[in-house]
Amino acid sequence: MATYESATSRVSRMLTMVPWLVHRQGIDLSTAAAELGVTEEQVVEDLQVLFLCGLPGHYPDDLIEASWEGGRVFVGNADTIARPLRLGRDEALALIVALRALAATPGLAERDAIDRALAKLEAAAGEGATGAAQVQVALEQPVDDELAGRVRTGLTERRRLHLRYTSASRDETTERDVDPLRVLSVDGRWYLEGWCHRAQDLRLFRLDRIEAVDVLDTDATPPEELPTRAVGTGVYRPDPQDRTVTLDLAPASAWVAEQIPAEEVETREDGSVRMTLRVADPRWLVRLVLREGGGVRVLEPAGMVTAVREAAAAGLAGLTGGDRTGDRNTAGGAAR
Repeated sequence: MATYESATSRVSRMLTMVPWLVHRQGIDLSTAAAELGVTEEQVVEDLQVLFLCGLPGHYPDDLIEASWEGGRVFVGNADTIARPLRLGRDEALALIVALRALAATPGLAERDAIDRALAKLEAAAGEGATGAAQVQVALEQPVDDELAGRVRTGLTERRRLHLRYTSASRDETTERDVDPLRVLSVDGRWYLEGWCHRAQDLRLFRLDRIEAVDVLDTDATPPEELPTRAVGTGVYRPDPQDRTVTLDLAPASAWVAEQIPAEEVETREDGSVRMTLRVADPRWLVRLVLREGGGVRVLEPAGMVTAVREAAAAGLAGLTGGDRTGDRNTAGGAAR
């Protein structure tokens, strides 16, 4: 299966590869590929790129030399990046904090290796590492270790996962088979990205909303050449076909803006919130408004205001045994 590799990932590998090859002159190409965890073709492609890399000036003597004729690899004129890296104080602190956050990853199999690397780094940094103790990285979302372990098994063994998943935007629980691609943390929450066979598309699943997961005996077979989802600006991707709805939230219902993906959120001094979001299923919005008992008011569009008002009136009529004017006025408060 073809896989996508970002430029950042490739540069990181090549920065590791160059000093490694410099100290192993004449290594067999197949051995180098096996040790580096890539194909021979990938090693050759990387070496071809090295011809264009070097010190400023870009004269022949400034560029890295690489040769792999006869199946043996030689790299020269790369002394500048062949020396061991030395971290500054700020770099060491940042790396220590990052490793501590990584060690807290749920279901992480390499936790012992990370702990050992962290201990070595803290010892090497000495007093320079004391500032890292003042930084605490806390993820908002608790994740069950057993559930995370099964997700990790699906990833490492490339097995299909069967999920029972609750969607907040639709307020429903579904069963679906997913080919896992990666686990990532965005804004303090953990997500599983995978190819969903139910939706026939890439999907992100919040781990705390996965109620159950089973590792199937079926191999994961996502489509080839899937694009990598950019998450630098968040994970929410609205569907243009969904309705745009504006809500007013009372302070006690402000949690809605924190838990439900929104396009715009305005928090007022009194703690109330106005938010704009896209709604795929109007029935979900009606249930939300009724459940919050006046804490959520629909401002627009008019069709959603009417739907909420009618649902509230019907509910009151069912409780009182009739449809009275007072009931209609009360129901209208949940709308506009």
